Amino acid sequence: MKYFVNPDSIVRKIWGRADTTLFIFAGSAAEFALNKAVDWLYYTGKLPADPLGRLFSTVTYARQVIFAEEGDALLAIDKITAIHKGVEHARGARIPDWAYRDVLFMLIDYSIRSFELLDRPLSIGEKTEIFEVFYRLGQRMELKDLPTNFVQWKRMREEHLQQNLSQSAYTYHLYKQYKKHLGWLRYTLVIKVQAMLVPGHVNNLLALGKPGWVKPVLAFYRFLRRLKVETLVRNLLLPAAYKVQIKGLDV
Repeated sequence: MKYFVNPDSIVRKIWGRADTTLFIFAGSAAEFALNKAVDWLYYTGKLPADPLGRLFSTVTYARQVIFAEEGDALLAIDKITAIHKGVEHARGARIPDWAYRDVLFMLIDYSIRSFELLDRPLSIGEKTEIFEVFYRLGQRMELKDLPTNFVQWKRMREEHLQQNLSQSAYTYHLYKQYKKHLGWLRYTLVIKVQAMLVPGHVNNLLALGKPGWVKPVLAFYRFLRRLKVETLVRNLLLPAAYKVQIKGLDV
């Protein structure tokens, strides 16, 4: 059976762990709040109304691509494309090409950053493999002006960070919603994790500050991971309403 992502791919290893997947979206949540096209995420009202629910629906689509047989994965990508086209039609405008690329670039970058933060450094070959998987996803979505190799992606990623991010009313409102749905303790933890994850430019714009006390906490969590008992701590830290979905992220 042919898969869109090879069963032994580093991408499957990254996205097959619940905590790594959650870290990917913690980083993306920070950057989404700054993106100059974030108004598109507000158009349907789903993101501000239920940011955690939106997270899990997005994770579901991504994992349908990463873990599915190739034919099913292509259908999932086509469904993602159709959903975006439907929103464009309803609004009577097109999502900017650079905004599509930004999302793809985030998935690549935070896949790398999250795995390295929780597990180990990745080789250039592994990073290139991550890029190539999401490059094929972008090709299927017919995204324009994609970088064709990992080195070119790194340059374009930095350009996008400088050009396409800024603080806005959406930034403050999204973070207000994050805090409302997570509660003070979990929100504080997410902020500290984001401070470790995101590029310096994103940290500066959001004023996330330094990781501080979360560094030794994360070191202890990595130790629990090696003992394979990290789920005990993870379940204490995450909202009870989403424990079933989170458990389902472990492959």
